Amino acid sequence: MLARPDAYRCIECGLPYRAAGFRHYRGKIEDGAAYWSDRGTLCSSQCSLAHNRKREAEGTLPQAPVPDPLQSQPLSRR
Repeated sequence: MLARPDAYRCIECGLPYRAAGFRHYRGKIEDGAAYWSDRGTLCSSQCSLAHNRKREAEGTLPQAPVPDPLQSQPLSRR
């Protein structure tokens, strides 16, 4: 059987959303990613910090908290 592609990946390192090591809110994949930005999801606190540093250097930090990108599109387990 072919593995289906994961629609979400960490925007810093490319780790797929369902991969081991991707941190989820409360440790549950159904609760969504633990870290995200206006540009997408992040797999860990390390990638979140790296992303923030990069955005700070670019001068593109968001001015307000952004909504959870997965909240409007619930994940289905097949």
